[in-house]
Amino acid sequence: MASRINTNFTLIPNQKYRRSNRRSSCMSNNILDSDSQPLSTLGNFRALPLEIFQIILKYLSVKDISMLSMVSKTINQHIINYISTSSGSKRFLLQDFHNLELPCRKQDSAILEHYRSLGLLFKRCTLLLPTKERLKYIHKILAEVSCLKFNGCTAPMQCLGLSCYGMFLQSLTAGWDELECHRVYNFLCELTNLSRKMQTIVFSKPGSAQKLELRIRLFCRNVLLDHWTHRSDSAFWLTRILKPWPMVNQARLLYIIFGPISPQDGQVIWQKMIEEPTDDSSLRGLADAIKLLYDTGIKEWTADDVISLVDELSVVPREWLLENNARLLILSGNNICFTFMASKAVNGRAIELARLIVFLALVCEKELYCMDWAVKMMQKVCKVFSTPLERSNFLQNVANAFACVIMEILQSIMSGDHDEEERSFLNLFHLVHAQANFHKEVLYLTMNTLST
Repeated sequence: MASRINTNFTLIPNQKYRRSNRRSSCMSNNILDSDSQPLSTLGNFRALPLEIFQIILKYLSVKDISMLSMVSKTINQHIINYISTSSGSKRFLLQDFHNLELPCRKQDSAILEHYRSLGLLFKRCTLLLPTKERLKYIHKILAEVSCLKFNGCTAPMQCLGLSCYGMFLQSLTAGWDELECHRVYNFLCELTNLSRKMQTIVFSKPGSAQKLELRIRLFCRNVLLDHWTHRSDSAFWLTRILKPWPMVNQARLLYIIFGPISPQDGQVIWQKMIEEPTDDSSLRGLADAIKLLYDTGIKEWTADDVISLVDELSVVPREWLLENNARLLILSGNNICFTFMASKAVNGRAIELARLIVFLALVCEKELYCMDWAVKMMQKVCKVFSTPLERSNFLQNVANAFACVIMEILQSIMSGDHDEEERSFLNLFHLVHAQANFHKEVLYLTMNTLST
């Protein structure tokens, strides 16, 4: 007899279907659907055609676009593609480098700030590329603008192109380590053939390649040196420029880059330091560059290196007037001035050092600097001499140097033409007053020492 099966109870399923399970199942399906979308990393932009996305970019500032480029790889790639379009190129690569109509150079600061922001955009867009590939891509884009090239502009003195390139480069490389910055400099040298151009001017007669001297000065100043906020960065790039060359060529390059120029055409004035006394403005750039190398503690530069560079500089292209040499030392600061003079004392050049003291006093008199500074500098240098006899001879040399220089100026007054006579007489006037004030400070110092 067949048994009867009780069907009055409910069968228990193998797995309970709870609401939470249903919800997770729905979420899984949605994720799978989302992953299947080719533009999923665009987020809400995935519903927009690419053309609309690029129209939106037109309403964003360059800084905002650089922030947007870091959202995802896909958005980053779309921005890179937009930069390469004709509308993107026109938007980003502004070329109003010669507009001098607005007062206070407001237009200048606006375009410089634009290229600073553009450097940040390119830095973020190319973040995942190796340095060499980044530089190649950036060059490919910027090559469309002739004023950003070494020889690209026909009126370089009135052009902001290289300054904009410098702002771009500063923003691009900010925070990079020295090795990466080395690669950037090498890339720029290869791109512009800069080393060969420098070789041409350092081995040719000064002033024989005036246009090339001007181009090198503008490129080095506007692209590599002038836009850094930290002095150590400026010192790094200046070191890259100078260190490959022997000391004599370093001095020549330093004069080309920072020396006095004609305000009309920007040409380097090679005879400025040789023919007549100059003013502070002609030497300020050189003094600041020397202080930059001395004060920032760059490992490639020792104190002896900098002093040797100053010594070489004082004969570029020929020996300077000693007054100009003294003025450069004063502008370079106490440490460099004392180290330079101490070097002469150690090397037995006491007579030359004594004449330098005279012209330090003369510059102090002309510029109304405190004469006690010159006296205290002489006192400090005296301590470098090892024996009392050497110190006594040095002080006698200083007294003799004042007399000799005064006689030299008197002779030039008696033998010179009228214009030369006027300049020499004025120089004599300042020198006599300098001698009087110098000896007055010596007497004060002596009396103070005796009273203590």
